[in-house]
Amino acid sequence: MAKIAGMAAREIPEVHNLGGGMTRAFGAVRQRVPGGGTGVTQGVKVEVGERQAAVDLDVVVEYGAAIADTAADIRTNVINAVERMTGLEVVEVNIAVDDVHLPDEEEEEEGESKPEGRRVA
Repeated sequence: MAKIAGMAAREIPEVHNLGGGMTRAFGAVRQRVPGGGTGVTQGVKVEVGERQAAVDLDVVVEYGAAIADTAADIRTNVINAVERMTGLEVVEVNIAVDDVHLPDEEEEEEGESKPEGRRVA
């Protein structure tokens, strides 16, 4: 069920990623290890009862997104997906906005993986 909730949350365009800072760091390492998986459930915690479920999400949103509207969209999408696919009633979806992704952060991340300029002797 954590996979369903994670995928449903990622379908919202304003969601950049899921997981807190350390969770994302561990997820990046896990993706580089063969057989480590893609981390679809990263930042997702689910509690399941006999007929009901509760979902906790750690979210990173894009800069400029209306956080309250984004949270409402995430909540609606997660509830619809989980209830439709499992038949369980989702009684709560708790969303913690862990970070805001700035447009220039992606350029910095890409720049870190590139080798530094050539040295001239």
